[in-house]
Amino acid sequence: MPAAASRIADRDRLRALAGERYRNDHQLSGPWNETIETILSHRSVRHYLPNPVPGEAIELAVAAAQSAPSSSNLQAWSVVCVEDGERRRRLNAVAGNQRQIAQAPLLLVWLADLARPRKIATQAGATAEGLDYVESFLLGVIDAALAAQNAVVALESLGLGTCYIGAIRNDPEAVARELALPDGVFPVFGLTVGYPDPAVPAGVKPRLPQTSVLYRERYQDGAPADDLSGYNHVLRSFQTEQNIPLIDWTDQVRNRVGTVEALKGRHLLGEVARKLGFRLK
Repeated sequence: MPAAASRIADRDRLRALAGERYRNDHQLSGPWNETIETILSHRSVRHYLPNPVPGEAIELAVAAAQSAPSSSNLQAWSVVCVEDGERRRRLNAVAGNQRQIAQAPLLLVWLADLARPRKIATQAGATAEGLDYVESFLLGVIDAALAAQNAVVALESLGLGTCYIGAIRNDPEAVARELALPDGVFPVFGLTVGYPDPAVPAGVKPRLPQTSVLYRERYQDGAPADDLSGYNHVLRSFQTEQNIPLIDWTDQVRNRVGTVEALKGRHLLGEVARKLGFRLK
């Protein structure tokens, strides 16, 4: 394809991707490539075919996860691959019996893993007391999140669908028992994986305008009011298309953070983490 025609094609594809992601007049410029296409086309998939996820796809996803940055190269994360139907059913009970966990042939449980570095340090005669602080717990959680997101991009590039499951944290102790996690290992979230059911297509969920999240040089307090009202309208259009309950995003935020009850037991995570071997000084 001639260079001029290629630039026009790139511009048109980026315009289409931005249109799906923002549903406003925001335009993206620059070269298009398949990596950008995969990332900007991300959508949470909650309806799956029963086909198993190939073992080679899992290994490629883990290789992608291990290619993510890791603080001080401690690699303080692990992942448990759950394919057994009964085990997924028990984990799903923790997560509130979600449709996507019941349907997906694979559930990945991503872990902040300080057990491995502790064992290495103590076997070498160190106290490993540096792992007893909130910083180290955060390090493990961040490492797990970066690894998982790399895996998501890889899986989606292979035609698979995914959905993060934060409700794994509803009862981390039950998850730890089910997965035989040692002290110092914390289940951060789950991730369902499978082939999307073409009969129930998932849409690209619109996000806030960039003017609400992108600041130059210094933070500016609060999103513009027009951004929030406009985003409420955009998200309601998406909800209508996807045949899901209508709710303004600002109401959703208020409902999610407005009360302790809305946390569904996760207000106790500090206490639970200590029970699972994290001192959190």
